[in-house]
Amino acid sequence: MSPQIPTSTLEGSVKASTLREAIEVKRVRGERFTLREAVAIIVPLTTHLAGLHAGGRKFFVHPSALHHGKAGTDLDLSAADAPPTHARDKASIAPECRRGEAGDARATVFSLGAILYELVTGEIVGPGMKRPSEAVPGLPAQLEVVLGKALVGDPKHRPSDLGALAQAFHHLAPSGSVAPPAADESRLDHDSSFDVDVSLSMIPPAPASNGKPLGAVKSGAYVVANAPSSNRGPDPLDPLQQLSALKTRLESDPRPRYVVIKDGMDHGPFTAVELLQQIASHQFVEENSLQDTLSGEERLISAWDDFALFAQQAKLNRDMKQERKALDAVVQVERKNAQWKLLVGVGLVSVLVAGGVGFWMRERALSKFDEKVQSDKASAIDAAAALSAEKGAAKAGGGTGTWSGGAGSFPQVGGGGSCEAAIARYTEDYSKQGVPPDLGAGAFSNLNNGAYLNSCGVPSNMTVNICAAVQNGRAVGVTVVTSPSNPGIAGCVKAQVSGMSFPSHPRLDVAHTTFAAN
Repeated sequence: MSPQIPTSTLEGSVKASTLREAIEVKRVRGERFTLREAVAIIVPLTTHLAGLHAGGRKFFVHPSALHHGKAGTDLDLSAADAPPTHARDKASIAPECRRGEAGDARATVFSLGAILYELVTGEIVGPGMKRPSEAVPGLPAQLEVVLGKALVGDPKHRPSDLGALAQAFHHLAPSGSVAPPAADESRLDHDSSFDVDVSLSMIPPAPASNGKPLGAVKSGAYVVANAPSSNRGPDPLDPLQQLSALKTRLESDPRPRYVVIKDGMDHGPFTAVELLQQIASHQFVEENSLQDTLSGEERLISAWDDFALFAQQAKLNRDMKQERKALDAVVQVERKNAQWKLLVGVGLVSVLVAGGVGFWMRERALSKFDEKVQSDKASAIDAAAALSAEKGAAKAGGGTGTWSGGAGSFPQVGGGGSCEAAIARYTEDYSKQGVPPDLGAGAFSNLNNGAYLNSCGVPSNMTVNICAAVQNGRAVGVTVVTSPSNPGIAGCVKAQVSGMSFPSHPRLDVAHTTFAAN
């Protein structure tokens, strides 16, 4: 690894692949850079960038702007003059540079810390990020000390000495690179004008118990947690496990760092736990703006990857409640209409019967044949009224019959409607003895595997929420909500689910499945 490559040499040669490409290749393979490999890249790069900044240059430092090959890793000045476009590159940019202004040495300190974090963990800096030792058990505590200082969100409390940073990086794996020029490493903690405040670092603080960090190692003024005993991640095919894991990561940072702008007013700051509670209770929605006070970033909740999924779930719950209210209102109207029809029918029958009796009294001299004809007419009228009442009641009930089996009687729901409509029509007496148990999660494996989404052309950036009401081995009600909205795809997915077969069961089972966007 070359400690420094002159910019003129790179600009006059064929471009090597970028560091971003190297990272993505490892990520696809499920690999990461070892700490020694990362130090071999980051130390000479830090020294070289220090020289460029000393010459008055400003730029955007991110993996796509870095040449990476056999000759070493160096900055591509043409690519570093503009903000990055790659989503993961944006996490490497210092917060003060995310408005489009190139950064100085202080901003480059943040970028180098973010790049080193991604090299050794495979993850990016931002809300919900893990401590390095949580992401990769066995990483040294000193790495978290150095990154904690480099990744301070507020530039007023972040160090700017790249020479001291190169020295600190080198000490993480001394055999990984040639030693950089000597520098005062204490300048990562303070200088003549300010002290570095690691409480403002993007890295979450160590978990605590009884006011003391769990299994912590103290280095200087920064406390670092030991690696957990297990690093088993959630099932990537289970959206509920993914949401649960994301919630756990967000809750690991107890700092009140999030402010929501709603109706022109600031609300907060909230911890991640408090913010998720506010979203779940519908106090804040996707269209409200969210600001991370540590990084200074502000955008709509729907544009924050770590909070958008929870906002979408809350919106789905609101939509389901609204649809159920609308269905209840329709049922009430139909029930009232049926009652009026019944009353009108009974009144009409009463009038006709009374008229028939009067006619019979006046015309009792008629023959028995005529009386029989009159009686047949009254019976026909009576039957027609009863049929009308029966149709009204069936319409109000939504086509629900009754199944009688060995374990009791269960209402049977007609198919073709929405999931919420099926739930609204299904009413069961749970006090009866011998009620068979609900279907287990394994009964819905064909619904959860998502293979049928391909036949509907569901794009990778679309989130699909499915609610399926299943009875007697088939879906009697299906609701599909896509984000972004696409009625055609939603209708196709609904048809796919409606055609599926499930284990036969007399009770109504409801399954909710979410396929999140990549």
